[in-house]
Amino acid sequence: MKKVLITGGTSGIGLATLEKLVLNYEVIFTYCSNETKALKLEEKYNIKGYRLDLNDKNSIEELVSKLDNIDILINNAGIALDNDFNLKTYEEFSKVVNTNLTGTYYLTKLLVKKINSGGEIIFVSSTNGVDTPYIESIDYDASKAGVISLMQNMANMLAPNLRVNAVAPGWVNTKMNETLSEEFKKAEEEKILLRRFANPEEIANVIEFLCSDNASYVNKTLIRVDGGLK
Repeated sequence: MKKVLITGGTSGIGLATLEKLVLNYEVIFTYCSNETKALKLEEKYNIKGYRLDLNDKNSIEELVSKLDNIDILINNAGIALDNDFNLKTYEEFSKVVNTNLTGTYYLTKLLVKKINSGGEIIFVSSTNGVDTPYIESIDYDASKAGVISLMQNMANMLAPNLRVNAVAPGWVNTKMNETLSEEFKKAEEEKILLRRFANPEEIANVIEFLCSDNASYVNKTLIRVDGGLK
């Protein structure tokens, strides 16, 4: 049974992916602050969770020191701190980029030696990393664009021993987006051909495909999962 590490596995896309993969893979996951949810997942599925703060170099190194070899790394954990461009601080911008990009890079770099040959790395980026549609999320957009570049560079470097791919979700019904106003959400849905936001499980379906042998010839690829945009 292949062993999968999912970062940010207690909510949203990460949780949906965990609950899908746990049926056919040996799954371990990370969490940053929701220890209560992590403990419930450990008990429910008889799996192991580890605390990880991607904004903390020491936390990353501590996690890697505890892990044995894995087959698949799913870099899902990330944050967004959207606000007015003129009010956005250096600290806020740095935290988003350090968590979503720098920390993800460093974790992946350290884990490469622990990923078995024939394994895979999957990055969860965003369509914001391609389209950069909102100035309020300039830090998030920049970090997710960086994740796409990171995927491409690592695919070049790690071939043919490891496959490296990325998924770019559009709008998803997750906790990160639950504070959106109904007016804004309806306006955004009008831009989507399917006229709705995705459910986390629909993104997890694509990640599951990339983990499977059915995706054995998919490499250095960004898969958009956005319902189709006008």
